[in-house]
Amino acid sequence: MKIVKLRINNFRGIKESHLLLPGHTVLVGDNNTGKSTILEAIDLVLGPERLSRRPIIDEHDFYRGQYLDNEKNPIDILVEAIIIDLSIDQQRHFRNHLEWWDTVENLLIKGPPPEATDRDGVVAALRLRFKGNYDAEEDDFVGATFFMSPEKEDGTYDIFGTRDKRLCGFLYLRTLRTGTRALSLERGSLLDIILRLKELRPQMWENVLEQLRRVSVASDPDIGISDVLESVQTAVRSLVPIECADAPTMRVSQLTREHLRQILTVFLGTGSLCDDGAEYAAPFHHQGTGTINTLVLSLLSMIAELKQNVIFAMEEPEIAIPPHTQKRIINSIISKSAQAIFTSHSPYVLEEFDPSHIVVVNRNNGILTGTPAQYPPTVKQKMYREEVKRRFCESLLARRVLIAEGKTEYDAFPVAAKRLHELFPDEYTSLEGLGIAMINAETDSQVAPLGDYFRKLGKTVFAVFDKQSEESRTNIIAVIDHAFEAPEKGFENVVVNGSSETALRRYAIFLIDNPSLA
Repeated sequence: MKIVKLRINNFRGIKESHLLLPGHTVLVGDNNTGKSTILEAIDLVLGPERLSRRPIIDEHDFYRGQYLDNEKNPIDILVEAIIIDLSIDQQRHFRNHLEWWDTVENLLIKGPPPEATDRDGVVAALRLRFKGNYDAEEDDFVGATFFMSPEKEDGTYDIFGTRDKRLCGFLYLRTLRTGTRALSLERGSLLDIILRLKELRPQMWENVLEQLRRVSVASDPDIGISDVLESVQTAVRSLVPIECADAPTMRVSQLTREHLRQILTVFLGTGSLCDDGAEYAAPFHHQGTGTINTLVLSLLSMIAELKQNVIFAMEEPEIAIPPHTQKRIINSIISKSAQAIFTSHSPYVLEEFDPSHIVVVNRNNGILTGTPAQYPPTVKQKMYREEVKRRFCESLLARRVLIAEGKTEYDAFPVAAKRLHELFPDEYTSLEGLGIAMINAETDSQVAPLGDYFRKLGKTVFAVFDKQSEESRTNIIAVIDHAFEAPEKGFENVVVNGSSETALRRYAIFLIDNPSLA
């Protein structure tokens, strides 16, 4: 199964959004454009554990924090997802709620003729919607997910419940991955899910409890704790009947199954050997960040393999993980899930995706859009992996792009900007401080094609270039937001003719005194 269309209204920083997801997807864009919000919105619709939270949503989940309109009527958070590629079991289970999706036109078939469902490219679909709002009577926030077909006579819809969500199989991994929930036996943890999927029910609780009931902690009188506990007992008996607070002792837990689930901890070998030659083990949270991330990802990969038809969403898979491991993780998750949706800022992740599966996210005044990247101009398919790391990755991730005509300009502009910022920090700032990514066009004939490419992706595009012919200038200006043309041909001529004689002489003397730099 996979999500093909997503609609979001009034959720966090998104006032409105309509997204088409091309199967396996990586969402890219500058910070705070809404990538994580997209995954959180999907979690509202499909996450089996999300609706067990109280409250399900809060004041800050509404766009601009407004959950009441001017007439004090509740404003709804709406998240609608259309899911296709359902398995046979899923189609059987959801048979009363199926609709039909045209994969050619990317449209939901809403009415007759019935023959339309027999066309090539038309597949069964499930349309689901989360609706959340403020309940004035309860003075709290409520929310639920519904099947959007069929509509009942009273205008309501059937609930899409926790059991239905578990059958769909949505796994969401956020950026904060401590492993605390993943590597415990608490209900809903990753280990607990794996045991449930394998249909294993560890019959260990009674045995462990029986052993722990016989373990007395700090009972040696020499330690002194037993004397304190006896004093506590004496003091209590002076106030209450003798049967109360009798024989206080210390135990290693509350001796309940639920508490054991919370405190049992996974230990991992550290690579260090004790004096007896045995490897020293420490609690998993004492491991490095990268190791914990990899452990969590491995557990999720196991779940995806066991559940088969799952949708996997993950933020920043590259955190604290080296490039070769990033690639292995990405490819492993993609191979084991029906759909994988990532957010990323790593070129090593991006190069694993065809550009049509890289969705560039932009947000302007609450309207969020997503545009497939496509192949950059003049970049051949066989050179794509190298070019995305060398030239295009930084520009794809930024909101603003500066196109430099050649290598000299590409090297000079950032240095000049940094130097101006050092000399006059109140008047100038660096390109990085402005959120501008640079790209080398490598020739003036590629300035216009690159400007058109990035502008279609929703970027604000700047370009600096040599003096052009009238036709070339017109072509560039038509696709560039802010175009700056030099008064003459050649960057070196621009520098020499634009600098004072004093500055040129000072630079010449500097080169004479430092021949290694000449």
